[in-house]
Amino acid sequence: MKMKTWVFLVWLVAAALVAAEDSGQEQNAIEELMVDTLVIPESCDRVSEMGDTLQIHYTGRLLDGKVIDSSLSRDPLLVELGKRTVIAGLEQSLIGVCVGQKIKATIPAHLAYGKRGYPPTIPGDAALEFEVEVVSLSQQTPWQKLVNDVFPLVCLALVPSLLGLVGLYLYKKAGTQQSGKKKVKDKKGKQKKK
Repeated sequence: MKMKTWVFLVWLVAAALVAAEDSGQEQNAIEELMVDTLVIPESCDRVSEMGDTLQIHYTGRLLDGKVIDSSLSRDPLLVELGKRTVIAGLEQSLIGVCVGQKIKATIPAHLAYGKRGYPPTIPGDAALEFEVEVVSLSQQTPWQKLVNDVFPLVCLALVPSLLGLVGLYLYKKAGTQQSGKKKVKDKKGKQKKK
């Protein structure tokens, strides 16, 4: 009788460990971004691209269903794609959507809040699920495209040039100070000789 009880307890503990491991794997099993379309609009004139500005309503949840945030009781959230104003997984899921489209994005932890999470609401290594409705879509203007694409490159090119000019200015200034000191010493030497 004792042997059967002991075997049963070992089996019970093993089953509990397997169940705990499975639930932990379920939470972390999501390694890639998954986007499902819930509602497709009747017409889609244009899909979103990097640089476009979207207004969205969203509800974010943990995989266990607990709501972490929602915009449904507020104004829609303004998202400019490429500006990293939302978590990476949500931004990626918003590329290629139309006005009126509803999606469900299942976002792995590394594209959400990572190992740290966002205490106390979002635990570390938590995958998230967002239901999103695209309210409006504004295409980036040529001016925005210029500012977003060309301006950073121009600034990047100007930095070495400006550093070179500052260096040249300091070099010339140091040279004029040394020659100025020689002139002062020469004047003092001539005054002493007199």
